[in-house]
Amino acid sequence: SVKVPVLSPSSIPTIWEEIQDLTGPNRFLNFSQVFRWEQSTRDNQTMILDGMYTDRIAALDPWEMRNKNTVAGLDSRLYGKFNIGKVENTWVVGSDFRQYDYKWNVIADKTPGYNGYPGEDGYYLVDIFNPHNDYSRCVDIHSSKCETWNGTYNYSYFQEGVYFQDQIKWKGLSVLLGGRQDWVNTHYHGTVYSNRTDDHSITLTRLSDAPRPQTAFTWRAGLIYNFAFGLSPYFSYSTSFIPQSGSDWQGRPQPPLKGQQKEVGIKYKVPGRDILITAAAYDIDETNYLVTDYLHPGYSANAGRVNAKGFEVAANANITHDLRLIASYSYNSMTYASTNLTAAAQLPDGGYGPAASEKGKYVQGVPRNMFSFFLNYSMPKNIIPGLAVNDGMRYVGFTYDDAVNTFKVPAYYLFDIGMHYDFGQKIPILKGLQAQLAVSNLTNKYYVASCGGNYACYIGQGRRVYGNLSYSW
Repeated sequence: SVKVPVLSPSSIPTIWEEIQDLTGPNRFLNFSQVFRWEQSTRDNQTMILDGMYTDRIAALDPWEMRNKNTVAGLDSRLYGKFNIGKVENTWVVGSDFRQYDYKWNVIADKTPGYNGYPGEDGYYLVDIFNPHNDYSRCVDIHSSKCETWNGTYNYSYFQEGVYFQDQIKWKGLSVLLGGRQDWVNTHYHGTVYSNRTDDHSITLTRLSDAPRPQTAFTWRAGLIYNFAFGLSPYFSYSTSFIPQSGSDWQGRPQPPLKGQQKEVGIKYKVPGRDILITAAAYDIDETNYLVTDYLHPGYSANAGRVNAKGFEVAANANITHDLRLIASYSYNSMTYASTNLTAAAQLPDGGYGPAASEKGKYVQGVPRNMFSFFLNYSMPKNIIPGLAVNDGMRYVGFTYDDAVNTFKVPAYYLFDIGMHYDFGQKIPILKGLQAQLAVSNLTNKYYVASCGGNYACYIGQGRRVYGNLSYSW
């Protein structure tokens, strides 16, 4: 940020007089501006296992995808301070925009038959007990030997907002008031070429939707009181607005995700000690919460309103001059509070039972209990100056793998260790140079991180050793 003096009184006398009354003749306005531009690409060639054709013959679905993302954003703001009597105000007003462009190109080879086996729905079939690695793909759309399609999809997203905030302080009381107005527009268009016709002629399908403008005003307010003996109770309320792209299976645009959050808590700084203890309870409502539509693959369904209630406690403390502790525990009960969706209960044999309502069920993939602690010990300077060792544990409670809570994904806990060395503690000329070595999942524990229904589960990260060397100046 840069300091920008206000304009001369002769140019804008009315504004100058108002600012001078509030800030005094020697105050400045602050101006800050941040610009960001980023572009990334990804190429992905995949053979997806799409099921078993027989006891030993697997169906493979080949895909090739190329993605290109471009993001640009600019945030400009004015901010400053002024006093009204003994009341301090720290204010900010600003405007920002973000432009997001996403281009996705996909080639799908659906040539039936492979390795002498008849094709089923255009999949490659392979003997899992005698596999081959020569899965040459037939992707030439002009060839009569190939059945393929090539799709290009372009999605653009633009959001602009103006915002304000004022932090008001009087003695031990602080009040925060803020708001934001957003304007959002999205647009989508694409083309699909395919030769899946009787004579392998090429067909062209154009896909497009009209721009989808949306607008919303969100706000937040909070207060905290700092007692002299270190206790600080607080309360906050906020609303949220997040546009959601895409359409449901009937082509209807997805509505924005809207929410509101109430939170109450306390913070306690132990007098004379480097110890901070915090505790908070919250109640969050979100409407238009999207979930995977299992009846229509590739689409999302609106699950209505979800509610999350919970609390969390944390401690950050220097137990001794050399030993530091960070620990936290959280409980989160997130349920489908109001929904018309139903889902079939999954059976152990892979089949499905009767449909059940999702209302009142826990949201899949969200653990109710999580706990972690981390210890860092710095060696005394008379032993090994600059060296510190650390260890910790993470616990994640069980989750449900579907919206009607049929199966549980087991809880798991992991151990981590590490060390870091500050070269400047021993050699002053190397001040700012640090080395770090860390090991996550120390015991190489085998665990399931999450599941998506009864068809796919994801194995957690095994033991990982990594290090880095950094220099700061």
